[in-house]
Amino acid sequence: MSRVGQSHILAIGGGSFRPSSRNGSIEPSALLRYALDLTGQDRPRLGLLATATGDDADWLLKMYGAFREWDVEVSHLALFPMPNVEDPREWVLSQDAIYVSGGSVANLAALWRLHGLDDVFEEAWRAGVVLCGQSAGALCWHVGGNTDSFGPTLRPWAEGLGLLPFSCGVHYDSDPQRRELLHRSVAEGELPEGYAADEGVALHYVGTDFIQAVSADGGSAYRIERDGAGGVKEFRIEPRRLTT
Repeated sequence: MSRVGQSHILAIGGGSFRPSSRNGSIEPSALLRYALDLTGQDRPRLGLLATATGDDADWLLKMYGAFREWDVEVSHLALFPMPNVEDPREWVLSQDAIYVSGGSVANLAALWRLHGLDDVFEEAWRAGVVLCGQSAGALCWHVGGNTDSFGPTLRPWAEGLGLLPFSCGVHYDSDPQRRELLHRSVAEGELPEGYAADEGVALHYVGTDFIQAVSADGGSAYRIERDGAGGVKEFRIEPRRLTT
């Protein structure tokens, strides 16, 4: 399989999909077109994971349907009640891109580790498989961030795969709990310095370097750093606007 020779992660704050004109269906946003373009493949193989939703069958079916008009070969990896493929490592490494949906990032990470997928995803990332995802599917590649995995009140969580040595903020402009808690968690050292993304915005990393933010529907990205005086400084990052 041809690879572009770089390790890409696209962490999406929200807005991977949007409602379709077809009743009850969805379609991918420009953020997912951007992720697939990073593969360098004319017809990329896209692997879907909905571990964070407990492999919800209805959501998987919606995601399959979302790509029906795109030139992409879609398959999925489920872990409930057992893996749906004989060799999950082989399946992951055979993909050009992986998309991880939102849900419970704490449950996702625990289950991935139980099945050895934490090591598999690191291997795939180093091999050039593009890793992307929204919300839980964005947090998981970082050290951690804020999560509602334990209840409606957000809590700091630092049990991510750590491929990226940063904290991550998602849904940054749509959930009033997110900004304040991320600032406090970074200031107090519960989480490392990092990046955050509004709805419709994604953070693009090559290797462990943040390269740029991209946007499908407006919004901003942010860099959060400690200020040396017990607080944090937040710097707005203007995303590159993608065309649909």
